[in-house]
Amino acid sequence: MKIYPIETGNFKLDGGAMFGVVPKTIWQKTNPADQNNLIDMSMRSILIEDENRLILVDTGLGNKQSDKFYSYYYLFGDFSLDTSLEKHGFHRDDITDVFLTHLHFDHCGGVIERNQNGVLVPAFKNAKVWSNDKHWKWATEPNPREKASFLSENILPIQESGQLEFIHSNYKEQIGFDVLFVDGHTEKQMLPKISYQGKTIVFMADLLPTVGHIPLPYVMGYDTRPLLTLKEKSAFLNLAADQDFYLFLEHDAQHELCTVKHTEKGIRLKETYSFKGIFN
Repeated sequence: MKIYPIETGNFKLDGGAMFGVVPKTIWQKTNPADQNNLIDMSMRSILIEDENRLILVDTGLGNKQSDKFYSYYYLFGDFSLDTSLEKHGFHRDDITDVFLTHLHFDHCGGVIERNQNGVLVPAFKNAKVWSNDKHWKWATEPNPREKASFLSENILPIQESGQLEFIHSNYKEQIGFDVLFVDGHTEKQMLPKISYQGKTIVFMADLLPTVGHIPLPYVMGYDTRPLLTLKEKSAFLNLAADQDFYLFLEHDAQHELCTVKHTEKGIRLKETYSFKGIFN
C-alpha cells in the first residue's frame, strides 16, 4: 500500500461559522481571520494505492459551478486535483474508487463535471463512487439547514451514471479499510481508518476540520447536531490519544497531520506533522 496527500484547492470560510459559540478572541489565536472575518481552509484529499486499486477519498469543490458561486468562497492558491494527481504520476482515469465521506459540496463537488456541451458527466469514468444508503437518503431529501450544501448537480448524476455503490458492514472487503460513522455534523458521515506502515491514520473530514477544533466545545456552526458532535469528538479523541492515531486533516490549510494527548484540561494537540515527515 502507498498513500499520497492530494491537494485539490484552498478556500475561505467565515471564522465565526467555523467555530460556533467560541468567541473570535479565542479561535483567532489558532485560525487567524482576514479583514472580512474569513479563515484559510484547505480541501485535502487522500489517495490510497493498494494493489490494483487506486482509491480517492473526497474530491474537493470541482470546477463546474458558476463564478458567482465560487466568489462566495474566495478560492486561492495554485492547487488542483489534476495537478496533484499528476505530481504523483496518476491521472483521474486511473482512479478505481472514489470514497465520499459525505455529500456536502466541498467534499464531493469534483466527482461530477460538465463536458464541452455543458452536460453533467462523471469526472472519474472508471471509478466506483462510494456513499452509504442512510446518508444518501439524507442528502437527496435535504433538510432546510443543509439544503444549500447538498447540490443536486453534484449528487444525482452519480446515481444516474451507474457508478454509485453503498458501503455496508463488510468495509474492508468492499473498500479495503475500516470506516467510522459519525452523525453530529451530518447523518452518517464516514471517516476512513487506515492501517499504514505500522501506524493508524484516520481521515478526519468534518469531525475535526483543523487543529484549532481539538478542544471539545470548538464545534462548527454548520453541524446539525452539535451536542452529538461533542460526544463523538470526546469518544474519538480520547481513543486517538490512547492509541496514538495520526489524524489526517482535510481542512487545515497549514497542517496535514496531527496527534493528540491527554492533559489536565482535556485532550489537546500533541504534535503537527507533514505527511512526508512521518510516512515514506
